[in-house]
Amino acid sequence: MSSSLREGDRSINHRAYTRHPLRLPLPHPLLPDLKELASATAADHGFHLADLQVLAHMQPMTVQIQIRHSNGHDVTLDDCAGFSSPMGQALEDAGVLSDPYVLEISSPGIGEHLHSDRDFQTFRRYPVDVIHRDGAGIEQKHSGTLLERTEDHVQISIHGRIKRISRNSIISVELTNPTG
Repeated sequence: MSSSLREGDRSINHRAYTRHPLRLPLPHPLLPDLKELASATAADHGFHLADLQVLAHMQPMTVQIQIRHSNGHDVTLDDCAGFSSPMGQALEDAGVLSDPYVLEISSPGIGEHLHSDRDFQTFRRYPVDVIHRDGAGIEQKHSGTLLERTEDHVQISIHGRIKRISRNSIISVELTNPTG
């Protein structure tokens, strides 16, 4: 009798899990306005807005802003602290947020996408995917080991063969996991 109860318990648990599908959070309705304001404020202070997230589920709400230097230099802790005040003032002046919030300013660090000369130098000999358009305008993807980036091309090794891809045709270069 106890084995049939365990079997019944499993089916009840299974039904409980299938009734509640995974729900993805919707973007905050103020996100476009906040991104526009943060982009303009960042540009006024020599930065580029890398990302902005609104964590409305936090108490108080948290606004996370990631910045990069427009000139490609690394963002320091002092840069983040220095940008916090003008960004906070811009938010207050715009009156976009009526609820209490926490403002967090940071650097995105190194992501999967390679952008700067420093990124390409740092990740030489790492596996990458290069997405580009061929001569007919068709999107192509090549996976290989990053060798170098020059003014004219990106060079990768694909199973020991060197492939040069014109920088003008490249859509993105991103780090990949060598195991797939």
